[in-house]
Amino acid sequence: MTLSLILAFISAAGGETAAAAESISDVQVENLVSDLAFILILGAIVTVLFKWLKQPVVLGYIVAGFLASPHFEYLPSVTTESNIEFWAQLGIVVLLFSLGLEFSFKKLLNVGGSAVVTALIIVIGMMVSGFAIGHFLHFSDMNSLFLGGMLSMSSTTIIIKAFTDLNLRQKKFASLVFAVLIVEDLFAVLMMVILSSIALNNSVEGSEMLFSIGKLVFFLVIWFLVGVYVLPTLLNAIRRYLNNETLLIISLGLCFGMAVFSVYCGFSLALGAFVMGSIIAGISYAERIEQIVTPVKDLFGAVFFISVGMMVDPHIIVEYASPILILSCVVIVGMITFGTFGMLITGQSLRIAMESGFSLTQIGEFAFIIASLGMSLGVLDPNIYPIVVAVSVITTFTTPYFIRMADPAYKLVERVLPKRLHFLIDRYSDKAASESETRTLWHSVLKRYLWRILLYSTVLIAIIVVCLKFLLPWLVDVMPGWGRFFCSLVALILMAPFLLALAMPASKHTERQRLVTANAHFDVPLVVMTIFRLLLALSFIIYMLSAVHSMRVGWIVGFLIFIVLIGTWSGRFKKQMRHIESRFFNNLNERELRRSGKNNNLVSDLHLAFIEVGYGCPFVGERLADSDMRKRYGVNVASIQRGASYIAVPNGNVRIFPGDVLGIIGTDSQIEQLLPILEQNNDDAVSANINEVKLTNIQLTDKSPLVGKTSASAQIRDKYKALLVAIQHPDGSYDHPTGSTVFQPEDVLWLVGNRKLLETLK
Repeated sequence: MTLSLILAFISAAGGETAAAAESISDVQVENLVSDLAFILILGAIVTVLFKWLKQPVVLGYIVAGFLASPHFEYLPSVTTESNIEFWAQLGIVVLLFSLGLEFSFKKLLNVGGSAVVTALIIVIGMMVSGFAIGHFLHFSDMNSLFLGGMLSMSSTTIIIKAFTDLNLRQKKFASLVFAVLIVEDLFAVLMMVILSSIALNNSVEGSEMLFSIGKLVFFLVIWFLVGVYVLPTLLNAIRRYLNNETLLIISLGLCFGMAVFSVYCGFSLALGAFVMGSIIAGISYAERIEQIVTPVKDLFGAVFFISVGMMVDPHIIVEYASPILILSCVVIVGMITFGTFGMLITGQSLRIAMESGFSLTQIGEFAFIIASLGMSLGVLDPNIYPIVVAVSVITTFTTPYFIRMADPAYKLVERVLPKRLHFLIDRYSDKAASESETRTLWHSVLKRYLWRILLYSTVLIAIIVVCLKFLLPWLVDVMPGWGRFFCSLVALILMAPFLLALAMPASKHTERQRLVTANAHFDVPLVVMTIFRLLLALSFIIYMLSAVHSMRVGWIVGFLIFIVLIGTWSGRFKKQMRHIESRFFNNLNERELRRSGKNNNLVSDLHLAFIEVGYGCPFVGERLADSDMRKRYGVNVASIQRGASYIAVPNGNVRIFPGDVLGIIGTDSQIEQLLPILEQNNDDAVSANINEVKLTNIQLTDKSPLVGKTSASAQIRDKYKALLVAIQHPDGSYDHPTGSTVFQPEDVLWLVGNRKLLETLK
């Protein structure tokens, strides 16, 4: 639409054409602005009401969308729904970018096997359940498939809101639930690609699906590698010019740029935005970007959820009341069952498993995004959209109650569960928790091995694809006789460092020795792993040469080149590759390393960490000397970054404020202990306290406890947490209070403080 407007202006050379184009464009712009103004004002009113009712804001947006739709006849509706769809699509891109900022591949690597397995069980179980229920409700195969996808994702927004309201965010099961949600985000992105492929081909072909998944993994790894290498280096090079305005433009530019590139590669806008957000999530600027992007996300996210509410048709909801209730029950029962089962088989206790399962009983933002995807592809029945919205609303309202029900449900199950079965569950969880040091080392070695195989193989495949698809045809056309030779030469030169890195052991020699010494059974797997990576490197050379020349040339020449490459493997090259890998992982973990200080080693086990002070930190407003961080935690404050100012080696009289970045010197354990205390955030509580403080006046009566007392003896500041500003006498004169001022009846006191507390002074 916007492009058409621009083209209309460009093509209008003058006269009536220009006038007509201008008239049309004016009307369209006016409609766009009026629609946006109407839904935002309505959304503001409804969300304020929902905040007052202590309900999720997302539900407020959905209700506002329904009120703005043609289905609600008592208010004006939007003039052009396509305008709202345009903003909503833009909202999806920004929303996925923000979800990517919260996701990060680093978090994915740290979630552990329990979260991955649980998320996989939930997604597969709910997909199958949704597909079966769809058939039971006489939906088509495609509608049932999309329904399964929509029912398989819990809502991150709703769960975080519920945990915050119930003060459960510090519980062990809460961290496991958050880890499951991180993995589900990745599965949701994967699911969007698979569903798009199925919808476009109108069939569930195994080869097509595998190709789509392989293509997705390939591009994810390439984007990830390039992004992690380039972005932190680029941003650090221009850091002196990065104010909030510049950083906002750069981050949104990268977001939309990656989204467009994603479409060019055959994927969706949302996927590219999500990937760029996840790449940025690991760099040190992630917190700033997250803060400055939040208003943009809130704006476009609000429009998206309002557009979701506009799809709600009361007639359809009444007509499909039974399917809505059935699907709501499927979501609640299925999430509890699969979530609890997933946690149990990964070694969690019965209590933790049930608390986690009862927390996942809702669907949210990804359900709407998948539904929007199905609508845009033209494969989803429009009646399903309001059904899913209704299910989301019901499960959102019930989420806090089910979280509270987890403990009574556990006690009930514990009473009725056979003692033998209870003993087996406890034994299994204890065994899973007591993993040996050798087993932990083996898992670490294996994980590094697999990641190296995946990363370097992907890079080598990318080089081969580019050379065969673009370089070879061009060289053969330019140099018919020598084109193939030069293509092979260029490809092998580009592949050489990655081939050597692939052939190089992923683990240290001492680690392999420790494994073999601890248990001789590890000797065979380590030898097999060595042989496999060497054969894999050889296969890439043979395939490249065979594709350019012939199979015979590929095998003979490829084997000789492989021997030459292995022979050139030196300690210097090994050191260089370790340096490149170290830079990659430092860029990947830049944000975390800055917080923990593990990249700023002063001496052994002593680091310089940079930690931002949150609004909920107990030290806010205190002097450094009063915080007593040195005695309590054993750390030293080396510096304070406050906005554009920098305080080096602050003295004990310097106060701590929210947003300060403290340079903390301490050990790993000391910094880990201090991190959650300094980074505490409670924005809602802060705003609530601010609203409680008012400038008010109180007229004293004969019965007032202050009458006859001096301002000093009344202790207004200590007893009533208030500041006396002025005293107005009955004759209309004002006095600035001193310690000797005596309060008289009919005096009017002007005070700043909590109004409810000050009422007791009357």
